[in-house]
Amino acid sequence: MIPSRKTTESQTTERQTVKIKYPRTPHLPWSPGASLDDDLLMDTQHFAGLEVVVTEKMDGENTTLYRDGLHARSLENRPHASRDWVKGLWGRIRFALPDGWRLCGENLFARHSLEYPELEGYLYLFSVWNEQNEALSWKDTLEWARLLELPTPRTLYQGIWNERVIHSLEVDPTRMEGYVVRLASSFAFTDF
Repeated sequence: MIPSRKTTESQTTERQTVKIKYPRTPHLPWSPGASLDDDLLMDTQHFAGLEVVVTEKMDGENTTLYRDGLHARSLENRPHASRDWVKGLWGRIRFALPDGWRLCGENLFARHSLEYPELEGYLYLFSVWNEQNEALSWKDTLEWARLLELPTPRTLYQGIWNERVIHSLEVDPTRMEGYVVRLASSFAFTDF
């Protein structure tokens, strides 16, 4: 569900939003990129029978934008040119966000280990969270991306969980960091 722009702009008082660090995403059991300090799923049974979306994992800086501020995954705000760029974007779109909501995306302004020669933009939106700390469905996330004119990571698979198909997705390490699996439906932060 997307609140109307009229509703969000008519709010005259803003409360200070609690900043929430984006959680560590656990690696799938077969992930070649998992290191000893990474979280690793022992199995994937919790996806059985559910619709999932598999998107490309992009190599940038995880960034969260709220109506009243923004931060990188670490919650600290050290100066960097890539953060200056995303602050400009935030200044243009912040009033579209209801109080207590947040956008999470990959800031690709600065090059990390992979180069992306044909980006659609520098912030790739991958999740939208409401005031109840629930991630919106993928369908609603795509709608927010359309309304805010933000790209989203490339979808590699969408459908009912099929471990054989997902395990066989090809990852070219010269072009992509890997892939991320999420439920297509909404889910609570505690179920991340």
